[in-house]
Amino acid sequence: MSKTRGDPRGSRWRETGKLNFAVGLMIATGCMLGGFAALGGHLHVLLQPFEFVIIGGSSLGIFIVANPLPTIKDCGRAIMEAVLNKGPTPRDFLDVLSVLHALLRELRGKSRSEVEGHFDNPGESPIFTAFPRLMLNADLVTFICDYCRLIIIGNAKTHEIEALLDEEIQTLSYDRFKPVHALNAVGDGLPALGIVAAVLGIIHAMGALDQSPQLLGGLIGAALVGTFAGIFLSYGIVSPIAQKIKVVRQKQLRLFTLVKQTLLAFMNGAMPQVAVEFGRKTIPSKERPTIDAVESETISGPAVADAADKAASGP
Repeated sequence: MSKTRGDPRGSRWRETGKLNFAVGLMIATGCMLGGFAALGGHLHVLLQPFEFVIIGGSSLGIFIVANPLPTIKDCGRAIMEAVLNKGPTPRDFLDVLSVLHALLRELRGKSRSEVEGHFDNPGESPIFTAFPRLMLNADLVTFICDYCRLIIIGNAKTHEIEALLDEEIQTLSYDRFKPVHALNAVGDGLPALGIVAAVLGIIHAMGALDQSPQLLGGLIGAALVGTFAGIFLSYGIVSPIAQKIKVVRQKQLRLFTLVKQTLLAFMNGAMPQVAVEFGRKTIPSKERPTIDAVESETISGPAVADAADKAASGP
């Protein structure tokens, strides 16, 4: 199997996701600032750095207090995944289906001693190493290997394996969505922190009641920027990013569901090619490779599969 695997559809899909993120953020910010300017407002009035220090610093400190270090680090990774639209592409689905097909053929046609090397050391398995994109997903590789080991042991019943698969996918979901919950908590707290910043600004303004109305109005306006900033950062920045992280990570978990259904079908007696079809059907229709592409991938190789899938999906 070739190690050179083009992914034109996947590249376009990810670029579209990045474009959506950038365009949406530009529209939200541009309309807000443009509307304010069109009403006669002066944009420089919104430049109140210390209001943003109060809001941003407080929310960052609360975020650090509320979350352990692994979750904080994962939030950084999750934000990058959301911005770059790092969900699985059609090429990723084809790679997983191809690996599963090859492994199931090995399990069906060879003895335990001949196949367990693939699962004990996937980094040296010719099946796994033929798909370098899949090898980058260590959790998925481990997931595949663990349950293939259970299959070759031969004592576990299908319903027991299914329950275990569901439990592990639920655990993976809990871990993958920790950044979503953490950022949603920050987003929920930002409007209140904006009010705190505004109150502090009003307190400052009250100390200048003996000053000119122009100076006093500027201080009150600066205080109200805190309320504006807290609400906009919450509903215009943080909450949408948390939602995008949730969408991307739900898509990543589809790979595990694909593996689950394929292995269960195989354990119930399906031939490898039929079991792979069970897995293919779990892929959302807009991202699902065609049955011809899967057959070409597993039988003839990736170049033929890419051509078949492109012909079926159109330009």
